[in-house]
Amino acid sequence: MINNKKILGIVAARKGSKGLKNKNLLKLNGYPLIYWPIKAFKNSKYIDDFILSTDSIKISKLANKFNCKTPFLRPANLAKDNSSSIDVVIHALNYFKSKNILFHYVALLEPTSPLTTSEDLDNAIIKLKKNKLADSIVGISKIVGHHPDFNVKINNKSFIEFATKKIKRRQEISNLFFLDGSLYISKINSLIKYRSFYQNKTIGFLTPKWKSYEIDDYIDFLTISTLMKKQKEL
Repeated sequence: MINNKKILGIVAARKGSKGLKNKNLLKLNGYPLIYWPIKAFKNSKYIDDFILSTDSIKISKLANKFNCKTPFLRPANLAKDNSSSIDVVIHALNYFKSKNILFHYVALLEPTSPLTTSEDLDNAIIKLKKNKLADSIVGISKIVGHHPDFNVKINNKSFIEFATKKIKRRQEISNLFFLDGSLYISKINSLIKYRSFYQNKTIGFLTPKWKSYEIDDYIDFLTISTLMKKQKEL
């Protein structure tokens, strides 16, 4: 709770995965992927309650072992490859609304961003609270190695050419950021209105490059496993 406003945390973890089989159950540094966002919510100073939304009985039971509630099984139409995270969040909010349990803010963490900690979560909540105009905050990271000003395309003669007309020196390019998926927090009334965490009054929570990695395939998994082991040195 912050300023007497209750905050619900949601971990979204379905059983299916295209890129990496049973991804959310894979053990990362001794714990399944779902453990890491659960740990972040559990250790947060401001999260009032948190749940895991899944369509899997196995994932549900495992979450319970980590003292995370799973009050329902997600319906199959919200557990497809093309199912949106926002629909999953709204489904969970509607569940609590049906029980006359109301929250003012909602935070979403996904197992594919296991480097997000309770400290990151709390700092993002504080930043959102301090900005009187903002309705939501999302994780962003600075584009460093693959700035679009250095993108090239292949023409019909198989030669490469720069996608932008004028080639800039690295010192001249503007800072750009990408949405890194590390965390999402929003006022609930605003989220319902826009059906998105990306709204008209969304601010960014800047994460360092090493925390911006997401697990989509086995290479990502190995990279993040190494980063976790070395994070004290970063």
